[in-house]
Amino acid sequence: MKGHLLIAALLAGSFAVTAAEQAHWGYDGQEDPAHWGKLSPDFSLCETGKNQSPINIKGALKTHHAQLQLAFQPGKQQIVNNGHTVQVNVSGGNTLVLDSSTFTLQQFHFHAPSENEIDGKQFPLEAHFVYKGKDGELAVLALMFQPGKANAQLAKAWQQIPTAINQTAVLSAPLDIQALLPKQFNFYRFSGSLTTPPCSEGVSWMVLDKPVSASAEQIAQFKNVVRHANNRPIQPLNGRVIID
Repeated sequence: MKGHLLIAALLAGSFAVTAAEQAHWGYDGQEDPAHWGKLSPDFSLCETGKNQSPINIKGALKTHHAQLQLAFQPGKQQIVNNGHTVQVNVSGGNTLVLDSSTFTLQQFHFHAPSENEIDGKQFPLEAHFVYKGKDGELAVLALMFQPGKANAQLAKAWQQIPTAINQTAVLSAPLDIQALLPKQFNFYRFSGSLTTPPCSEGVSWMVLDKPVSASAEQIAQFKNVVRHANNRPIQPLNGRVIID
């Protein structure tokens, strides 16, 4: 019973940035990103929004912003294949402080190839760590992966990666999120949106400037499970300022 309650709590606590289930959407055919705005009235911002994500990060304004205040807490993690991505739901205690507000990590998921670009460069894999504030506001921390040696933390998730849609598993060896991130990094910051329907705006984005490595086999394993590219095309800046 305790195990069932834990899974239920994890599911309830996850804020799925990658899923708006009231209408079918996808990455190809008549449900691809070019059509999202017409699939449902709830998705209208996908077409009309002016602060949409992802973006190509270039011409960032140099500032002296504070370092990210991240805290990590070991806990249960559940891996899910939701048909759009592979997502890891996490238990509480992982926080980020931004502009004196505390956000709590809900889940992280992956896109291949990357959605955001840095100076026009696209990476083979990108992770989005989705944080939620007490009033429901969202902040996303994005991490790029470049081809190289196998990633030990990614391996913990991939050994239980669900190959069927709606398949889930509780990770027997949870990822050490802090160890997954680069040891030292700066970040680009901008205001954006969810990169999937309903494309809601007002999301605080932070894209780490330092990638970490993943092996070609690990990247291919994710692609084989998702079965299609799951990146939304680059969106126009419309005058937004990117801070470095």
